[in-house]
Amino acid sequence: MAGLLSISARAMFANQAALQTVGQNIANANTPGYSRQSVVLTTSPGQYTGAGFFGRGVDVQTVQRAHNDFLTKEAIGTKATASGDTTRAEQLTRLEKIFPTGNDGIGYSVSQFLNSMMDVASRPSDLSARQVVLGQAQQLATRFASAGSQLADLQAGVTSDLQAGVGIVNQLARQIASVNDQIAKVKGSGHAPNDLLDQRDQLISQLSEHVAVTTLPADDGTVGVFIGGGQRLVLGSSASMLKIAADSYDPQRSVLALDEGGLIRPLDESVLTGGSLSALLQFQNHDLQDARNMVGQLAAALGTRVNAQNALGLDLSTPPGQGAPIFNVAAPRVLPSTGNQRNPDGSFTNGVQATIVNASQLQASAYKLSAGAAPGTYQLTRLSDGLVRSVAAGATVDGFTISFSPSPPAAGDSYVIEPVGAAAVNMRRVLDSPNGIAAASPVTAVTSVNNTGTASVDSIYAVNGSFSAANLPISLAFGTANPDGSVNYTLTPAVGAPLTGVWKSGQPIGNQPGATPPINLGFEMRLNGVPRAGDTLSIAATKYPGTNNGNAKAFLDIQTDAFVGKKLLPDGSITAGATLNDAYANDLSDVGARVQGANYLSGVSTKVASNAETSRSSQAGVNLDEEASRLIQYQQAYQASAKVLQTAQALFNELLQIASK
Repeated sequence: MAGLLSISARAMFANQAALQTVGQNIANANTPGYSRQSVVLTTSPGQYTGAGFFGRGVDVQTVQRAHNDFLTKEAIGTKATASGDTTRAEQLTRLEKIFPTGNDGIGYSVSQFLNSMMDVASRPSDLSARQVVLGQAQQLATRFASAGSQLADLQAGVTSDLQAGVGIVNQLARQIASVNDQIAKVKGSGHAPNDLLDQRDQLISQLSEHVAVTTLPADDGTVGVFIGGGQRLVLGSSASMLKIAADSYDPQRSVLALDEGGLIRPLDESVLTGGSLSALLQFQNHDLQDARNMVGQLAAALGTRVNAQNALGLDLSTPPGQGAPIFNVAAPRVLPSTGNQRNPDGSFTNGVQATIVNASQLQASAYKLSAGAAPGTYQLTRLSDGLVRSVAAGATVDGFTISFSPSPPAAGDSYVIEPVGAAAVNMRRVLDSPNGIAAASPVTAVTSVNNTGTASVDSIYAVNGSFSAANLPISLAFGTANPDGSVNYTLTPAVGAPLTGVWKSGQPIGNQPGATPPINLGFEMRLNGVPRAGDTLSIAATKYPGTNNGNAKAFLDIQTDAFVGKKLLPDGSITAGATLNDAYANDLSDVGARVQGANYLSGVSTKVASNAETSRSSQAGVNLDEEASRLIQYQQAYQASAKVLQTAQALFNELLQIASK
């Protein structure tokens, strides 16, 4: 009788425990990170009698959670990737707005500025037309400066997001360490603390949204959490803290560092393979920097070219003089590493300077200069493509020259050189007087009245610094025609020997460095019609700048000249560059391609993460229909157990009544 009472009591307790667990599952069906729990029941060891072994009921062994370590790690890893891709896509979408198309774009403003020169070419002395040019120049400079300012604001936003993300990561790391400590304390009980394990998994999952993590279980039940290729974030009950530090070259940029008991260890962005913090660093170090260099390349090339062309003409001042700069062109930035050698007063012992010498060869890139192992040797790495070149003091690379002062870099010193990084944000109009626009060419050509051909002067203007008034006047005489339609000619300057050349339709005269022998008088004259043998022209200094439009026509040619981003090849040849409009279109295409690629990756990784979470939750999550059926199952079992107990109690009472008689 006692055995029957014991069995029924155990059965009731076991089914009550099962009902309580089912109720816990139903209550937490919508709780994030909760894993379905179930009671593990085992048969109690039988009791031996002479008639055999009789059962003694059921025991509650433990309460276990539905958990798959592989699926959990897969869900955490894919969530880190999806979070990183989504963050980068969001940042690139903001970046794309800085490069608008249509009337709001930099390309349109460039066209408006250069087209405004047409009115000056039609009316060289009209001050109102010149004022329109200055107005368009102001608008163009404002567009560039605004783009540079918006890029700086994006950088500030990235730094702010990094700081906020680091704060969340540190908080989660401390919570994981605290849960680790609680789990370790109950490790010896023989039962798993299911709710604590769920809480830790959920914290690690939340942590992976900010930084990709790897986990390693320990014998005491704790889990070590590592980031950045093995850097310890959480170990047991102790947590390291992340910090935001200034970049060793550019204090405006941020780096991620790990604080291990006061030892600050910078983390390389390349080893942070997922999470929003990794995406923010990638955007800052690559996408944002590339955008600054692209718009800076345009600003530096345009500003330098316009200023140079204005300097080749004559303005309306009295007496007429060389045109003044129209735009400010920022000097290259040279950023020394904080680890370079210093003097006792804290100043740097050595120094590097960079000077733009050919803006048409400037590339949309920054450079890293490092001192080589051998004294006097230096390596220059173009960061956009990783090209490494050996350089020395005075070397000219990609349109800028490197010099050392007060002394050359020592072994271990390094510098980042940004030839165009600050060109956009610092671009502004510096010419305020409309008289300063040099619309007149310093040289004028007149055809002889005795010419028999149809040749007339279309345009003549200075094109480079080789032009010298000492060569004037210059007489031009055409000779016999060649079978291919070209015409021989002779240029006789006031000083020096005569120069001979061959003219073809559309070919300039006066600047033919590729001819044999080369001709470089510093000006270009273009003709309409065809000259005949014996025709002559007289080339002399301009006497009346107020009526001359030669240099204004040269401004119109800037728009179609492919002078942006030329490259000097090792064999000495120079590749063709891009026009201003083509260069801006290429920048738009580059940013647009990055946005499309990032959006695609974000969509794919988000779907993969969703599928991984679905796979995890299908095994660990709560199914309400299943729990409802189990609720009925254990309820019936509990009622049956109670019926057994009631029967045993009735039999026991009957025995008592029989014994009392």
